[in-house]
Amino acid sequence: MNSISLFDLSRRVAVVTGGNGGIGRSLALGFAAAGASVAIIGRNEEKNQRVLSELRELGQPAIALRLDLSQREGLAPAMQKVEDELGPVDILVNNAGIVSISGGILQETAEGWDAVIETQLNAVFQFSKLAAQSMTERGYGKIINIGSMYSYFGSGLAPSYSAAKGAIAQLTKSMAVELAPHGIQVNAIAPGWIQTDMTAPIRTDDLKEMHDEIILRTPAGRWGQPDELIGTGVFLASSASDFVTGTMIRVDGGYAVR
Repeated sequence: MNSISLFDLSRRVAVVTGGNGGIGRSLALGFAAAGASVAIIGRNEEKNQRVLSELRELGQPAIALRLDLSQREGLAPAMQKVEDELGPVDILVNNAGIVSISGGILQETAEGWDAVIETQLNAVFQFSKLAAQSMTERGYGKIINIGSMYSYFGSGLAPSYSAAKGAIAQLTKSMAVELAPHGIQVNAIAPGWIQTDMTAPIRTDDLKEMHDEIILRTPAGRWGQPDELIGTGVFLASSASDFVTGTMIRVDGGYAVR
């Protein structure tokens, strides 16, 4: 196998949750450009359709499903619809998420905590289980979880988000150990500070001190762009990573080394 074909995703089916914007959109388009059929899942139908059009312009089969991942009863039907329309799922990216910048545990509400944990952690468990059940039958699969710098560091402003992303690191390792004998690799990407809608509040005057601290701490001296995760995503989704499992790859401009 030559070096180019290692990264070829032709005849693979990928699902990207939260695939209608930011990092999820970039990964979905990157997979399609590498040859995969792609299903994106998101709550906003207008954004879903916009990205679906972009995917189809790349010439690969694609579908978009409107789904709130906190509604557990919708997860199995969604996975079944993907497999009915595109085929068995080879690649799952658990990217969808929300954040509650509550200001700390003293201000965090039980409702806010539950909403973040349900989307950022519980849905990852539920959707991974569904995908793994199908993947084990074929002895092949790639599950990619999206972590965060807060998989490593604590956040005084968003404790629920930090707790969920820390748990993603351990869930990734646990699934990797369990599923490796079935030919399934489970890894995670830990983005640094990436310019997305979720991080937009930090790039305002209200949080200027935090913004300036991020730039100062990041050796690259800037925020990252969603497309800068495509290379890592395609690597983890492809045959190039067949002996890589249970790891979390930082894409952070060096933020975590300081």
